[in-house]
Amino acid sequence: MQTNLLHNPDLTASVIFGLGWVYLLLFVMNSWWVRRSMAMDGDFRLRLGGLLGKGIDIPVAAFWAVYAAMLFVVAVTHLTRLNSPQVFLLKMPEILKAPINAGSNPVAFFVGSTTIYVAMIVFRKKWTTDTAGWILLNLSMLFMTLSVTDYDFRQIVGKPDNVPIVAMLYIVGFFTWLYFKKSVDNDQRKAEGRPLFEQENNEKVLTWPDLVYTELICMVVVTAILVAWGIVLQAPLEEPASAAKTPNPSKAPWYFLGLQEMLVYFDPWMAGVVLPSVILVGLMAIPYIDFNKLGNGYYTFNERKFAVSTFLFGFLPLWVAMIVLGTFLRGPNWNFFSPYEYWDVHKLEFLNNVNLSEWFWLSVCGQQLPVAPAGSSLNYQISMILLREWLGLVAVAAYLFALPPLMAATVFRKFFTKMGFLRYMVLANLMLFMMSLPIKMVLRWAINLKYIVAIPEWFFNI
Repeated sequence: MQTNLLHNPDLTASVIFGLGWVYLLLFVMNSWWVRRSMAMDGDFRLRLGGLLGKGIDIPVAAFWAVYAAMLFVVAVTHLTRLNSPQVFLLKMPEILKAPINAGSNPVAFFVGSTTIYVAMIVFRKKWTTDTAGWILLNLSMLFMTLSVTDYDFRQIVGKPDNVPIVAMLYIVGFFTWLYFKKSVDNDQRKAEGRPLFEQENNEKVLTWPDLVYTELICMVVVTAILVAWGIVLQAPLEEPASAAKTPNPSKAPWYFLGLQEMLVYFDPWMAGVVLPSVILVGLMAIPYIDFNKLGNGYYTFNERKFAVSTFLFGFLPLWVAMIVLGTFLRGPNWNFFSPYEYWDVHKLEFLNNVNLSEWFWLSVCGQQLPVAPAGSSLNYQISMILLREWLGLVAVAAYLFALPPLMAATVFRKFFTKMGFLRYMVLANLMLFMMSLPIKMVLRWAINLKYIVAIPEWFFNI
């Protein structure tokens, strides 16, 4: 208990005061939403039991007004209890911390992010309404605000170089919501035979002065924000670099954290060279292998389900989620920590990872690994490596060379017919390389598999 108190001190007056301004901002935002709701949302009928089914009409804005009033009360409470932080009780409830801490592991994180991705597509008509988007924004801000009351969460999220990641998540969330909102609207319009949104709202403006003035105003606003940011947040500068003292954890810049997370599951040449190159080449190849002419110049999902779903799976669960994992959940020694857990440098996690060849020869066959003695000829070394790694080499060859024709004959028959052999093979291999990351992650978590092919003699591992 003493250790917990040492690493998680009570809330300070400055933290409570700062959260008060956040609640005040939420109050202002929702006050504006009350006005908007009064003009657009109308009323709903509240049924009163025992009165012959009669009810009363209550404006939807009334509920938002009550919520805004509660936020105002909480903001005033925060801003006026500067001298008594010890009696402050509005914190993240332990009942909510417990399941988050219990589920804080790479398996739960990846499964959760993938589940959210699937639900986002399946229920896109539900969460893309204005009200649903506003509710999600409020819930996320309330979650962040309550979580900041936890000392360990505050130390991680409040780091100057982590604050932009939080902002990035809100930006990605907003533009994802905006895309699906416009796509759902256009898909519904097309199903009803109405003109698309882009056709109805096709008003054009002059580059000068309209566009130039707008860009000038945006430039001034962004500059002001960056200046204020630089004044409020200290630059994340550390002591001069020294080979004798490296940071723990030593992390790449945020835009490389997805690649750094891949190093947990792949050899450096694969995670740092092959996969990034495939990503870049794949993005350049998309316009040349895309045979679907629909969806150009307007938002749509129904007409480009495969393209949008594939891109978003690679971008959200396999890139943005990996950045979040590497930023907020990977701590000292690259161990996994929960958002409310102290980053203890002494935490140890024992892993018993094995290569596929070790599992086959030692566990299945009960024999020693075939290894060429020192001083053997090159041909003998190659033969022993092929004997030792034959199972992994066959698995990789089947994955890269046997799966594409099988997919062309089954689930991707339509794609193969319309794209032709060359374009289809490019698409199939890009997809297989993308799926190699979740497959390797699942194999590591399920059976502690390290490498499918392990050739340390030549520094070649898959």
